[in-house]
Order: sequence, then structure tokens, then C-alpha cells
Amino acid sequence: MQAEPSRDAHEPAPPGGTPGVIAASVYAGGRKVAELAAIEEASAWLGNPGHVVWIGLYEPTDELLTRVQRQFGLHDLAIEDAHKAHQRPKLEQYGDALFIVARTAQMVDAGGIAFGETHLFIGGGYVVSVRHGASRSYGAVRLRAESCPTTLSHGEDYILYAVLDFIVDDYRPVVDSIRTEVDAIEDRILKLTLAQEQVERLYLLRRDLLRLRTAVVPLVDVCRRLEHAEVLSIDPEMQPLFRDVTDHVHRVQEDIDSLREVLAFAFEANLMMGQAQQTATTRRLAAWAAILAVPTAIAGVYGMNFDYMPELKWRYGYYAVLAGITAICGGLFWRFRRNGWL
Repeated sequence: MQAEPSRDAHEPAPPGGTPGVIAASVYAGGRKVAELAAIEEASAWLGNPGHVVWIGLYEPTDELLTRVQRQFGLHDLAIEDAHKAHQRPKLEQYGDALFIVARTAQMVDAGGIAFGETHLFIGGGYVVSVRHGASRSYGAVRLRAESCPTTLSHGEDYILYAVLDFIVDDYRPVVDSIRTEVDAIEDRILKLTLAQEQVERLYLLRRDLLRLRTAVVPLVDVCRRLEHAEVLSIDPEMQPLFRDVTDHVHRVQEDIDSLREVLAFAFEANLMMGQAQQTATTRRLAAWAAILAVPTAIAGVYGMNFDYMPELKWRYGYYAVLAGITAICGGLFWRFRRNGWL
């Protein structure tokens, strides 16, 4: 299940009414200098020093991606990956251009996690972001960048950092939501064993955390490569910013791992408590069975219809047998109660 994309109130309308195009702007010195009315206008700005074209797409058609490819000379393999939209987070370098895949995550109404993807094309003087599936709009990133021309003047490197930082920060509400539910499950386990539907929910949470971890962990390597100058096109002055993103990803990964461990312990604790209750019930039944076996055995002896049994002729035999049964059963009950079986 995937969350429906919602256009932010401040998100620009598609230029020229082009479906799939969320925003297309040109920046110079950290300030917006033009809006692109059509994708085909982008190439005219690429040769201008100090200018950067920033285009945002949402689930573009094959035809739109082909138009973008022609404008920026994007590699065929990168475009092929952007078409599929089912990629593992990664960073690939094609000459002086980068292609980055990051997974996005959002909580949905049903309590599960909806995943999406963002594909980033970064090269000299341009950034193209392609969103697929569940993802918040990057309109907030664009507005925040435009409000600080000094940092936006770093061009495509700063835009890349801003988008990745936004994606990683969006993991936090997902993790916090799961943490709240996990804490509630822990409290219930301490009081009583979980019902069947609660055990199923516990399993689904572990599965969602595993999927979230699969989305987050590969991003650590992507940020590490950006941070440690393994990518030639990244400005060395911007590398400390990617170190900050790496730290955020590490913290999210640690939180996910800790939550998975808590859920594993919760599952084991629930299983052990269930087994303890079964053991206690078994002991209680065994104790009562032992107590009831005494009158059953004695009554069985006297039900055998022997002619020569001294007690049958004794005037007080009936009362003596009842007293003996009561004494033995009472002694067994006291002993079992003392040992915690009853």
C-alpha cells in the first residue's frame, strides 16, 4: 500500500501544465533567475557559468524522461533505472555526472510503512530529482534553499545535500511512530500475554522494520562516498555537510536495530509467559487429579463386592473411611498449596 502524494501548499504548479513536472527553475548566485516554461529550455542555461538548473519530477512518463535525457545528456543506464523505479539505494558515477537512488518512507493510515524512491541526476549545472511512490514533496526543500542564497550559491552540491538530508529526516517520524507502538506492546506484555491479533501486529512491525532497514542501510555507503571525496564532482567544501547526513543515517539505523531487538525480546517474553501459564495450569490440574485419585481408589476397593472385608461389618467403618479420605485429601491439598501448585 502506498500513500498518495500530496502537493504542498507552497509547491509550484507544473510549468506549462506538463504532467509529471513539479518545478523547474534556474538559479545563479543562490537566487532564482528564471522559471522554465518547458523542459527544452534547460539546455540553453547549461553553458552559463554559475547557473544551475533544478528540475523536480513526480512519476514521469517514459516520454518525459527521454526529453530530460536529451537536455542533459543523461546516461542510458541511469535513465533505464529511473524507468523501473524498483532500485536498491546506490550511487553511480557516469563521467562527471552522478546518479543516486534513495528510498523514502511514510506511515500510512493502516499503521504500515509505505515506501517510495527518489532518483537524483547531478551534473555540471543541473539537478534532476525524480520521485516515485510514497514521498513528501521537495517543495519545502526548495523554499528553504531559496531562503538562504549563500548556501544555495554552492549549486548542485548543496541541492544534493538538502534533498538527501530531507529524505533522512523523514525517516525519523516513521521510527518514532513505531517506537510508540513498541512501548505500548512492552507495557501490555508485562501485564498479560498478548492476544492473537496483537502477536500478528508484533510480527508485522518486525517485518516493516526489516524493510525500513533495507532502505536505510545502503544509504550509509552512499553518504560515506560523498563524504570522503570518493566522488570527484563533489566540492570538498560541501563534504562536511554529507558527514552530517551520514551521522543522521547511522542514528536511524541504530534506532531501527534497537527496536528490532526489543520486538524480538517482546516476542520471546510473550512466548515464555504463555508457556509459564500453561505450566501453571498443568500443575494445577495434576494436583487436583492426585487429590481426586484418593477417594476414587478407596471407593473402587469397596466397590468390589467382597464378602469377607472386616470393615463391612464394623459399625463405624463408613465414618472411618470418610475420615481417612478427608485426612489424606486435606494433607495433599496442604502440600500442593505450600509448593505453589494450587
